Amino acid sequence: MVVDSELSDAEVDRVFRALADATRRDIVRRVLTEEAAVSELAAAYDMSFAAVQKHVAVLEEAGLVSKHPRGRQRIVRGDPDRIRRARRLLAAYEDIWRARISRLDALLDEPKGP
Repeated sequence: MVVDSELSDAEVDRVFRALADATRRDIVRRVLTEEAAVSELAAAYDMSFAAVQKHVAVLEEAGLVSKHPRGRQRIVRGDPDRIRRARRLLAAYEDIWRARISRLDALLDEPKGP
């Protein structure tokens, strides 16, 4: 069964690689509800400003966030559309596995021969 994805294989790889890290997932969660300066994000983590900037860069490359200047700050904003597209892809994979489990259940329910 082929999964009809709205994302290319390379985009899928970047999105899920970016979301594989707990700090990056937390950054996405935070900026989906309210945009924040990179410096504000960095204050919430026990790591350097440069490390947070690198996390934001990975998220930006995956299309999960965007950055724009506001004065001297870089404001990070989440992209809910990209999250929705990734969610639809996961739902398609879930449908594949549910169909496989249903077929397996049907096979196991078939009456056994003599």
